Amino acid sequence: MKWTRFRIKTATQAEDIVISTLYDLGLEGAQIEDHVPLTAWEKEQMFVDILPEGPEDDGTAFLSFFVEQGEDGSLEVQGERTDAETLKGRILEELEQLRAFLDIGEGSVGVDETEDLDWINNWKQYFHQFYIDDILVIPSWEQIKPEDQARMVLHIDPGTAFGTGMHETTQLCIRQLRKYVTKDTELLDVGTGSGILAILALMMGARHAVGTDLDPCAEDAVENNCRDNQIPREKFEMLIGNLITQEEIREKVGYGRYDVVTANILADVLVPLTPVAVRHLKKGGVYITSGIIDDKEQTVVEAVEAAGLQVLEITRQGEWVSVTARK
Repeated sequence: MKWTRFRIKTATQAEDIVISTLYDLGLEGAQIEDHVPLTAWEKEQMFVDILPEGPEDDGTAFLSFFVEQGEDGSLEVQGERTDAETLKGRILEELEQLRAFLDIGEGSVGVDETEDLDWINNWKQYFHQFYIDDILVIPSWEQIKPEDQARMVLHIDPGTAFGTGMHETTQLCIRQLRKYVTKDTELLDVGTGSGILAILALMMGARHAVGTDLDPCAEDAVENNCRDNQIPREKFEMLIGNLITQEEIREKVGYGRYDVVTANILADVLVPLTPVAVRHLKKGGVYITSGIIDDKEQTVVEAVEAAGLQVLEITRQGEWVSVTARK
């Protein structure tokens, strides 16, 4: 299968209107490349495997649209046969009309060809099994090697925006879980995402786990990952909601219930979360945090101490920090 790609260089502020305009032309499913920083709301959603800041926004964006080619190389858009040059001309006409009332930037259109564009499976070439100390993390399309049969194995496939365990912040939390999880552990994982931390805690012997997340997609991710790792669903309770702002979620989670609370979240979220999370810990319970870029370490430490917790340990990996404390 061959596809023709139309790649438009435009201005970031014009992305939405360009996409909408070309949608009317019959081009759908734009691929967007830009350096627009995440909004505060978007950052609040990224509870797992937080990415470092990218390059500064330079005001430019690239929008790619893919059109499947027929056997004769022709294209079909809105039921009409056309060719790449004709369609490129129509795109340029639309861009020029937009330019009359909007700064669309360069407005150039590049055309190239690609084969076997498999939206679902092509990314698999970038994700392979890896190790977190003695734990093997492996996707469904790879086999466990004979020498790894005795390892703890976490089966997980990348999906939506949730983590796989590759990020330093997740690995910092996992190492702390190893130190504090026992057969009697009741665990709360705030911003559970794919459920990695809670699932591994259960595999380490924890008795029960509760996970919360803002994204409803986390429910399916947790269900799939529990199934793939033979975790009985009654051992992992999943709640969708905001622990910081929603009293009904806090009541469902339960106060003074947990031996361990984990939160792999941005430092700016950890600050308001910490005094809330403390209320869910048992006396003597352990609070494990990560997602903290190194220059935010002191901010989180101060929030932890202000909530009445005793800092037990600060661990680091790369530019990321984990703060572990006790109630």
